[in-house]
Amino acid sequence: MPKSPETALENWMDREAAAEQMIPLIGALHRNHGVVTSIHGRRLVHKSALGIVKAHRYARQHSGEELATTDTLALLQALAGLDLGAASIDIAKLVLRHQAAGRPDLDAFLREELAPVIGASASIEPTDVVLYGFGRIGRLLARLLVDHESPNAGLRLRAIVVRKGSDNDIVKRASLLRRDSVHGPFDGTISVDEENSTILANGTLIQVIYSNDPATVDYTAYGIDNAIVVDNTGRWRDFDGLGQHLRAKGVARVLLTAPGKGDMKNIVHGINHESITDADTIVSAASCTTNAITPVLKALNDKFGVVHGHVETVHSYTNDQNLIDNFHKGDRRGRSAALNMVITETGAAKAVAKALPELAGKLTGNAIRVPTPDVSMAILNLTLETETTKDEVNQYLRGLSLNSNLRQQIDYIESPEVVSTDFVGSRRAGVVDGLATISNGKNLVLYVWYDNEFGYSNQVIRVVEHMANAHPRVFPPREA
Repeated sequence: MPKSPETALENWMDREAAAEQMIPLIGALHRNHGVVTSIHGRRLVHKSALGIVKAHRYARQHSGEELATTDTLALLQALAGLDLGAASIDIAKLVLRHQAAGRPDLDAFLREELAPVIGASASIEPTDVVLYGFGRIGRLLARLLVDHESPNAGLRLRAIVVRKGSDNDIVKRASLLRRDSVHGPFDGTISVDEENSTILANGTLIQVIYSNDPATVDYTAYGIDNAIVVDNTGRWRDFDGLGQHLRAKGVARVLLTAPGKGDMKNIVHGINHESITDADTIVSAASCTTNAITPVLKALNDKFGVVHGHVETVHSYTNDQNLIDNFHKGDRRGRSAALNMVITETGAAKAVAKALPELAGKLTGNAIRVPTPDVSMAILNLTLETETTKDEVNQYLRGLSLNSNLRQQIDYIESPEVVSTDFVGSRRAGVVDGLATISNGKNLVLYVWYDNEFGYSNQVIRVVEHMANAHPRVFPPREA
């Protein structure tokens, strides 16, 4: 029997009221204990009541029914009573585990599940992070680092390094951080101290350093030491060029936010980040496209085997293209980005092999730049070793997006209405569009959306956390 309008409104208000009670609990766990809470990977920290309710609705994809806010509120209240150390806790999964266990005493259940971090020290020594370059990726990394900031955070944004562009350069930099035409306004407050050349963003004090030579910056003069420098400029992509950072005082390691050349390790978090050793002082986070397609390709290769394939990327235009026709050193990129689809090259298909050697020589690739400012799509046209069906592939990838250790990389959606702007702000490396999947025996075509700015930036942060050994323990542990 359908609900009456009055009943539907009452149920909504009950859920919203429960979500409002969660907000201070979520904030205190993050601020005082370094605990990041989520619902099936959807972070709850700094979310509004409506955002929390929406995250609960996402749980339908996992269990077929909406997660009850009364259950998650009770669990959060119980968590608040525990002396926890830093951790990443999926409260939806804990609720389901608690229910599957026959609803034993909640406090006793949590003490058993979270035993490794109960009574553990919440305080850890943070790693200093410097952003070298402050363009599209640099500013999104700054937003993410500020959003992660707490006394118990493993990463601490200390400085940005840029070339001075004008007398009021720092004011313009702060304004670009505050307002973004694609990703919207900065969530919080920003103030500028021109005399001391600092930007204060939600309590994070960021030193702005002006330099044209990465080797000559003395970071220790600003109290920065053993820092990880994230180079967002793309000016240097080899060991020699990026090695200039290591000659600066206070720098320990370097991460490049572009494909690295030569023998440099190209890291796709979730695939080969464990290959980073203490001896690796310079590594690359590969490209946005490589990060989007490699996890999906690994998943498909593991289950069905990939004989060969072609990757066609429909990519939003980027800053290296011209707004109107003008000279460009690259072929075709001189033509107006806002008016044309532009065929261009991409090294993403070959770069996959650097993170996933078993696919070496099996992929070709090309790219079409299109007149959109953000969100791209990769079309994977594959020949498989094993025959399969559309439903089998979709259910497999949907399951990985919810329960596997690739959950941070692969997302899945089935909707006849989604278009590119619906994926602005996605934190996953790529989102499989299940309704677009085509399967015919051993021939498979997959469509993977990805926010080539924000999704990639989240992957970069994950690599930085791994380099700094700063990622909190995950509960419940992710399945293989």
